[in-house]
Amino acid sequence: MGNIWADYDAIDLCEERYGLAEGRIREIAAELGAAGTNSTAGEGKETGMPGADPNAAHPLPEAFKAFFRDTASFIAELCGIRASLKSGYYDSHPEKWPEMNRRMYEDILPDHYEQSFANPACAERMLGADFGSLLCFLYTQERGLIAYVFEDKVEELAAHMELFIQVYGLFAEGLPKPEDVRETLYWFESDNTDVILRNRIRGQIDPACDDAVYTLMTLDTNDPASLYRSGEYITENELRTFRYLASLPEAEIQRMADTFTEGYREGFILGEKPLYKKRTVSLIYHAGFERMMQAAVRNFLKMGLRPTIVRCGVSAVTGMSRTGGFTGASPNPQYDYDHREDAALFLDSRFVERKLEVTEAVYGEFLEQAHRYGGPAVLEVFGEPPFAPVSKKEALKYSEKQQALSVKLKNETARIVNDAIYGQERSFTVISFPVPTIDEERYEEIFRETMKVNTLDAKKYSAIQQVMIDTLDKGTKVHILGRGKNRTDLTVQLWRLQDPAQETIFENCGADVNIPVGEVFTSPVLKGTDGVLFVSQVYLQGLSFRNLELHFKDGCITDYSCSNFETEEENRAYIEENILFHHKTLPMGEFAIGTNTTAYAMIQKYQIGPKMDILIAEKTGPHFAVGDTCYSWDEDNVTRNPDGKKIVARENDFSRLRKEDPSKAYFNCHTDITIPYEELGLIEVENEDGSWRQAIIRDGRFALEGTEELNGPLDMDASGMACESDPIKVG
Repeated sequence: MGNIWADYDAIDLCEERYGLAEGRIREIAAELGAAGTNSTAGEGKETGMPGADPNAAHPLPEAFKAFFRDTASFIAELCGIRASLKSGYYDSHPEKWPEMNRRMYEDILPDHYEQSFANPACAERMLGADFGSLLCFLYTQERGLIAYVFEDKVEELAAHMELFIQVYGLFAEGLPKPEDVRETLYWFESDNTDVILRNRIRGQIDPACDDAVYTLMTLDTNDPASLYRSGEYITENELRTFRYLASLPEAEIQRMADTFTEGYREGFILGEKPLYKKRTVSLIYHAGFERMMQAAVRNFLKMGLRPTIVRCGVSAVTGMSRTGGFTGASPNPQYDYDHREDAALFLDSRFVERKLEVTEAVYGEFLEQAHRYGGPAVLEVFGEPPFAPVSKKEALKYSEKQQALSVKLKNETARIVNDAIYGQERSFTVISFPVPTIDEERYEEIFRETMKVNTLDAKKYSAIQQVMIDTLDKGTKVHILGRGKNRTDLTVQLWRLQDPAQETIFENCGADVNIPVGEVFTSPVLKGTDGVLFVSQVYLQGLSFRNLELHFKDGCITDYSCSNFETEEENRAYIEENILFHHKTLPMGEFAIGTNTTAYAMIQKYQIGPKMDILIAEKTGPHFAVGDTCYSWDEDNVTRNPDGKKIVARENDFSRLRKEDPSKAYFNCHTDITIPYEELGLIEVENEDGSWRQAIIRDGRFALEGTEELNGPLDMDASGMACESDPIKVG
């Protein structure tokens, strides 16, 4: 550690910068005629700014005055909230939390977004093409102050406030040159990468950064107002989830936490990885599940693991994503979608090198912590209304050159991270639960059903899946056909076993890293994997795809289409961005057969397919992942199925290049696409010349002898209830 007094001096300096910036921003708001939010510490009230003259002369056009006035007022209000938080005002007046939370996010909520400067279309309409995207970017980055206020990150606060003042200064005498504004924004992002990126990386791997964990563990799980202390957007979804978990007996909460943390531990055991070397686990979860997370923290501590918690990204430097960290509700998915490529404003070769240098330096500084980091434990939620985005021409988008740079940045970052954290020694676990919007009336019932699905008897499924694997291991390819309107006609080429007595092609997947149980999967041989994959409707990363069609030749995507937008150009761009992730093509990294018919029956019973999380949905039919294999960065680690056989199908023609050129070996994406049973005509394994073949699934039902009992949940009565004879019981 550095000199502690130097650290205090640095904090004092940042506080001084912050105070000066706050004063200037309040002056700007007054200059432009804002009513202001001069919140007094401990009082939590708003007062007007004296001396403001709304009619005062100013060289800026009215739209620009409105932008700087609104942004200055927003920042000033956040400064007032910070003062009130420090004084304990909101803890003394908990009834004030909801209104404060709403105000912070009000302008990007759907009802107000069309008139918000955070909306690229509105910003360009109001400020013109030259300045619209620049000032929209600035305002969006200033919105990240919400997180910095609640985490009390004064250095980031001061820096972003100073950026606003600097940009405002460019407009002091009228409209500047747009390139001057762009340069200012560019150098801010570049200069502050070391601060923003360092804090995020360290927060994930260094258990000494435990402020968020302390906040979690001291939170009152009987008081829903506790949720507002994070600063994340809180809706009835989060509040009702919180209240429901508060109503459950302690044994049920412990059962949920045990399923979660045991999945993590089992991942290390089954992967033959050294958990004893690890000291840290990062928790990623959604607001509302704090009571379960408290129990999970206690479980991890008993394993010798200290949890860390970081918030989802709020900066263009780290990526503005609602995944990868603790999060509340999205105020507006369209806002998230509009700003997904905001880095286009500054992404060039110079910035890529800068970010890679910082990443390598931070992991070098905290190398011991990186070595002892075990990986993430993730709780996902499902049940939010399906989102079909509007593609806006005004939104910042990567150029073709920037797309290539973003791919390079991801690949090189992954290499640095893997070298520091030892990819072959880390693991993870993921579990998911519903939120109330899945069905307002039957939410608690669906939650209980999901808990049953998450705790199904893994040994029972393992035995049935082994029957399937024994048959699949005899073949050289698998043929998949859709039925009805599903146009899937696909052949997947399988590995050739050299020693069938000791080796296997498919992994018998239990309820460890991917909860719940219910799939067998393999890495296909690319050459000979040909045909068409079609799904009538699927939700990937929270985005809807209608009539998604992917064509494969020798295992790689050669063509693609969907019907989300009016033009073919828009549909192809949608797929290129959200499935291909700007790669020219992607290989089929995984072929799997989902066996969790109990989960499928639950989905059908409650008619919640469009709201279902892929983590569960992928277990309810065959699925195909495009991108990396399931064994990326882990190909050389030996793993075995419960029968002791070594899983040999761990790489493909791309990942085989990992030792000579990692930049060509990995794509750093893995997107599962599932065909539901009702759209499935046939899954058949056969040998090379077709003289032997065996149906695994026919007309949406398991056809292989020894797997028939999986059909129990599929055979529903007229009411949509699974038959009483359902043989797949919970453990």
